[in-house]
Amino acid sequence: MNFEKRNGKRDRVAAKSPVGPRRSRAFRPLDSGVFRVSDEALFGVEGDVGRVLRNLRRTLFGVPLPSSQESAERLTKVKALAVLGSDNLSSSAYATEELIRVLALAGMGALAFTMPITLALVAVLAIVIMSYHHVIRAYPNGASSYIVSRENLGTYPALIAASALLIDYVLTVAVSIAAGIQALTSLFPGLYDTRIFIGMGAVLLLALGNLRGVRESGSIFALPTYLYLAGMLGFLGYGVFRAATGTLPEYTPPPDWMPATMEPLGLLLILRAFSSGAVALTGVEAISDGVPAFKRPEARNARITLTWMALLFGTLFVGLSYLSSHVGVLPDPSETETLVSQLVRAVVGPGIFHSYIQFTIVILLFLAANTAFADFPRLSSILAKDNFMPHQFSGRGERLAFSTGIIVLATLAAVCIFTFQGSVAALIPLYTVGVFAAFTLSQAGMVLHWMREHGKGWRTGLILNGAGALVTAFVMVEAMAVKFTHGAWVIALLVPLLVGMMISIRNHYRRLARELRLSRYEMLPNVKPTEQIVVVPVADLNKPFAQALTYARSLSPNVTGVHVSDNLETAEDFRLSWTQIVGNDTPLITIESPYRDFMGPLLAYIDDITKSSPDALVTVVIPEFVPKRWWEHSLHRQSAFRLKLALLSRPNIVVVDIPYQLKT
Repeated sequence: MNFEKRNGKRDRVAAKSPVGPRRSRAFRPLDSGVFRVSDEALFGVEGDVGRVLRNLRRTLFGVPLPSSQESAERLTKVKALAVLGSDNLSSSAYATEELIRVLALAGMGALAFTMPITLALVAVLAIVIMSYHHVIRAYPNGASSYIVSRENLGTYPALIAASALLIDYVLTVAVSIAAGIQALTSLFPGLYDTRIFIGMGAVLLLALGNLRGVRESGSIFALPTYLYLAGMLGFLGYGVFRAATGTLPEYTPPPDWMPATMEPLGLLLILRAFSSGAVALTGVEAISDGVPAFKRPEARNARITLTWMALLFGTLFVGLSYLSSHVGVLPDPSETETLVSQLVRAVVGPGIFHSYIQFTIVILLFLAANTAFADFPRLSSILAKDNFMPHQFSGRGERLAFSTGIIVLATLAAVCIFTFQGSVAALIPLYTVGVFAAFTLSQAGMVLHWMREHGKGWRTGLILNGAGALVTAFVMVEAMAVKFTHGAWVIALLVPLLVGMMISIRNHYRRLARELRLSRYEMLPNVKPTEQIVVVPVADLNKPFAQALTYARSLSPNVTGVHVSDNLETAEDFRLSWTQIVGNDTPLITIESPYRDFMGPLLAYIDDITKSSPDALVTVVIPEFVPKRWWEHSLHRQSAFRLKLALLSRPNIVVVDIPYQLKT
C-alpha cells in the first residue's frame, strides 16, 4: 500500500493493477508484469506500407534473427589463420609491387635494394609480432589499440588510435578491393576500363552480405586462403629452384614502363620504398583483437596462430621480392596487370596455373576486405557505448549486425575507390601512416602497463613492447615525412578532425545526461486525473519521463508505464528503479523484445489494448527531449518521432507529445 497526501491527511491508496496484454497467443507471460511478444503480434502491426517495406527488407537482408540465435563460432588455429590472418596474408599480393614501384623510379639498377628493404621490413614484422605476443598475454579478452591506449595512455591517445584504426579499416576495404580488381584485370584486360564500377559493385555486395548477417565462418574463409597459400608456396619453391639451377627465364619489361626521367637513388627514395613496402604489416593486429574467438586455451592458441601467420607471410614476402628482383619484373604503370601476374607468367608461363594464382588472389583479397566489415562496426559500437560516436552505431539490426557501421564503411570505401580511380598505388600512401600510428600507441600503452603491472614475464614484455613502440614510431614518422606530399597529409588532417568530432559528441552526451538525470525527489506531485486509459512508453527514468508521467496522471487514474527490453536482467533492474522512484501507484508493464526492436512490441501492446477495450479512448503520452542545436538531432534515434508517425493511422488512439526542451 502507498500513501497519498490529500487535504493535509495521508490516505492509503491501493496499488493499481497494470493494464496488461490479454491472455492470447500475442503475448506470453514470463513473470508478473513481464511478457514476451510473439512473432505474429510483432509482425502483424504494420499497415500496407509497413508490410511492403518489411517484405523488401526480408528480400534484401533476410528474415529477422532473435537475440537467442546469436552465437560465436570458436575457431581452431587452422581456421583462425584463415579468418583473422587473411588481411595480413593478402598484403603479400601487392606489398612487393609497391616497394619496387618506388625503386623503379631510379632505374633497373635500383632493384638491387629490393631484398635489403624486404629483409628490413621482415625484421620490423618480427619485432611487432613478438610485441603482440605480450599484448595477447596481458589482454586475453582481446585488445585493440583503442582499448590498450584507453586503459594505459588516456582518452586522447585512445581516440587517436581509434581514428587511425577507423581510417585503416576503410582503406583496407578500398585497397583490398582495388588490388583484387587489378588481379582480375590481369586475366581479363578488357575489364580495366570498368574497374571503378566493378570495385564499387564489389563493396556493395560485401555490404549487403554483411547486412544479411553473413558470419566470418572459418570453413568459408579457410578454403580460398589455403588454396592461395598452396599455390604461392608451390610457385615460390619452383621459382627458387629455377634460380638456384640458373634456369630462370629472360624477362624484358616494355620500354615505355620505365620512367621518362630517372630520380637519383638516394636515401629519400630508399625510405619512400621502405614506407610503401611497410603496407606488408597491415592486418597484424587482427589476431590480438580476436583472441576470444579462439578455442581454449584462447591466448596460447592466438599466439601460436600469430607466429604461423608471420612465418607464412614472411616466406611469401621474401620469396616474391627475391624472384621479382632476379627476374627483373617491373610494376605496370597503368596498373592493368599486377607484378605477381607478370612474375608467374614469366616463370611458369601462361595457362591454368597462372589463372589459378590470379583467381585465388582475387578471392583472398575480397575476403580480406570483408574482415573490415566486422572490425569497423565493432570498434564503432565500442566508441558509441563510450559516447564518442552517435548511439546509432551501437545498435544491432534485425540480422544481429551493426547495420549503421556497415553502411558507413561501405559508403566511405566506395568514395575512396571512386576518388582514387581504383588505383592501389594512389591509396597506399594513405594506408601506412594510420596502421603504424595504431601500432605505436598500442605498444606505448603496453610499456606503461608493464611498468604498473609487474606480472609474469613483465620485464621481457617491457623490453619487447618498448622496442616495438620505438620501431613502429620510427616507421610512422618516416612514412609521414617521405609520403606527406604523396597523400599522407590527408591522414594528418583526418585524424585530428575525427578526434575533435568524437570529443564534441561525447560533450553533447554528457550535457544531455546532466540535464536529464532524475532523482526520486524531483518527481512532480500527483494530480487528480480523469477516467481513461493512458499509456506512457518509458525507456529511461529521467526528467522528460517525469514530465510526461505527471501529465498522464492528470488525465486518468488508469495510467500504465510500458518498458520494452531485449534483456530481462536489465529489465529487472529497471523495475526495481521504477519502484524506488515512481512507486507502486503507477504500474509498469515490461515486454521482452527478442528482436531488439522497440517499436513493434509497443505497437502490438497498444493494438491489444484497443481490441480488448474497443469503447475506450487510449491516450499515448510520449516523452521527448528536444536538443538545443539542430545538428544534435542526428545524434539520436528519433524514436519518439517514429512512434508518433506509426500511431497516427490507428483509430481510438490519442497521441500526446510532451517535449522537454534542453537548455544546453
